[in-house]
Amino acid sequence: MKQEFYNLEISTNGQKLYEFTDQTIKWVKKNKFQNGMINLSIQHTSASLIVQENADPDVQTDLLNYFDNLAPMNNKLYVHTTEGKDDMPAHIKSALTNNQISLSIKEGELLLGTWQGIYLFEHRINPQTRTVIHHFLGT
Repeated sequence: MKQEFYNLEISTNGQKLYEFTDQTIKWVKKNKFQNGMINLSIQHTSASLIVQENADPDVQTDLLNYFDNLAPMNNKLYVHTTEGKDDMPAHIKSALTNNQISLSIKEGELLLGTWQGIYLFEHRINPQTRTVIHHFLGT
């Protein structure tokens, strides 16, 4: 049994989905992980992680529009507005999605569906540097 950690830094430039599937697969291959679990976590309260379709970009557009309608940038709706108009909406979006995702690795392959990708879902409008912690446990 082995355990490995890796911190992947992702620079964002506004609200959108940033796919990092390839970087995660490269890390799995580089370390020759065979069987086990990988846990991905983000230590931010204004961005999140999701597994989502990576074939049609319209899915991303619709997700962004849906979450913007669900948590609009209107400071009149919120008490917590310290960091600007995207402050509380970013926290709401983060609370409704994931800050951790666990995925299986079998025979050296990350088990994702044909059209699935791993994304950092940025909820802030200004550029950020986000860290996604990768934690592998297995053989």
